[in-house]
This record gives sequence, C-alpha cells and structure tokens, in this order.
Amino acid sequence: MSTFSRRRRRSADKPRSLYDWLVGLPWWLLITALLGVLILWSILTNETYEVIFQALKDGIGTTVYVTLVAYSMAIVLGLIVGLARVSGNPIIYHLASFYVEIVRGVPMLVLLYYVAFVGAPALVDLINSIGTGMLDAGILPHVAERLTGMTVRNLDFTARGILALTVGYGAFLSEIFRAGIESIERGQMEAARSLGMSYYQAMRYVILPQAIRRVLPPLGNDFIAMLKDSSLVSVLGVTDITQLGKLYSASTFRFFETYNTVAFLYLAMTIMLSLLVQYMERRLATDQ
Repeated sequence: MSTFSRRRRRSADKPRSLYDWLVGLPWWLLITALLGVLILWSILTNETYEVIFQALKDGIGTTVYVTLVAYSMAIVLGLIVGLARVSGNPIIYHLASFYVEIVRGVPMLVLLYYVAFVGAPALVDLINSIGTGMLDAGILPHVAERLTGMTVRNLDFTARGILALTVGYGAFLSEIFRAGIESIERGQMEAARSLGMSYYQAMRYVILPQAIRRVLPPLGNDFIAMLKDSSLVSVLGVTDITQLGKLYSASTFRFFETYNTVAFLYLAMTIMLSLLVQYMERRLATDQ
C-alpha cells in the first residue's frame, strides 16, 4: 500500500470533528427552510398573509398546469429536433439548426409576445387554409367546417403561453438530447448496425435508452427553469401565481406581504424539485 493510500485510509478512519460536521451541513438549505417556516407560520397565524394566500392559491394550479403541459410538449419537440441535429441528412440538419439558433437567440419574453400575437394568428390562418382545402376536396366536411370557422379567439392566452414555452424550451431541450446522443460511444452504433439493425432500430433500442438516462438530470434542471419561466405568462393576463399576486398587490398596496408569499410559493416548489434532481443524480451515479 502506498503512502498516499495509508494517509487517505487514516483520514477516513479518523472521526469527524465538530467543525467538519458544521462545515458539511447544507446551510443554504437550512436557512431557506427556516425562512420558509417563518412565512408558512405567518400564513397560518397572520390574518393578512392568510387572506393573501387564499387570493393566490388558485394560481398554483394554473402554474403547475402550464408547466406540465408546456414541458411535456417541449420534450417531444426537443427530442425530434435533437434527432434531426445528429441526422446525416443535410437538409434536416440545417432546418433543425436554423430553428435552434433563432429561438435560442431571442429572449423568452420577446418570444412569448411574438408567439402570442404573431405566431398564433398565423397558425389560425394556416388551419383555416387547411380547412378550406379539405372542403374543396370534399374530405371530412364536418371537420373542415370547424377548421375554417376557427378564429384567433379560440386560442386563449393560456394556450398561447403554453405554445410559446414549448417553442422556446424545445430548442434548449434539443441541445440536451443532442449532447446525450453524441456522448454515446460511436462503436455502439456500429455494433448495432453490424447485428443487422437499421439506423432507426439502433437509435431506438441502443442509443436513445442510454442517452436519455444520461440527460435525466439536465432535463430535471430545465423543468425547474420552466416552472420559474412560467411566471412570464402573467404578461398575457394568464391568472397564475404571479398575475394574481400583481392584481392583489395593486388593489391593496400590500406589496411586501404579497410578494413574500409569491416568492415563497415558487421557492417551495423549486427547492423540492431541486432536491429531487439531486437525489436522482446520486442514484444514477451509484448505478453506473
């Protein structure tokens, strides 16, 4: 046994001092938990905070709904674009790269406005055109009539916000999937092809399962980021936590108490998700 190994073993066998134990504590988490307990206690015992929480609680469901739906759609879009980014077809590759670079270069708030007030009307016009074409061809006339009768008002601002978050985060998630796919050793694809698998079979049964396992922690971090960015839909009037807090504080002028509660609600959700992502990272590290 080398000298370094003996020293390392002695240091591992040596009991930890009180100082080492205190230094090793997650103080950021303890302080955050203490602040959370204080705000929660205020909500339960202070009449003002209790009224504010009652005014904001309906926004929790909207925030969670927008985040879950938008993230589910963004994962599907991101996986498709990520596969396109590793495709050998130059047309598919360049189209996917154009989408990723354009969307990643636009601030999320600007993208939200663009999709809500430019993209949504364009999408409705496209749907109307499809419906008109179906009517002219005599294909599914009942469905075609509904498509031609669709207006921008049929797309509420919640749907537009979800669509904007999907488009925005689809670009970011595509890069995560691309990096995960490219992290798999090239020899595994070659081995799968040598066994008679097609490119799509090898990608589905060999490459993607390993790549998705590797990118689970980054996907979790982006889910937390989307939960926070979902507050941007409040600029469209969507009644999430942020919008209800803005309306309540503007009508009562209790900005301090209201935004304390708003911050606490977001912080409680993001801290719990962060701990879950850290646990998942440890499990994946030990399983490898």
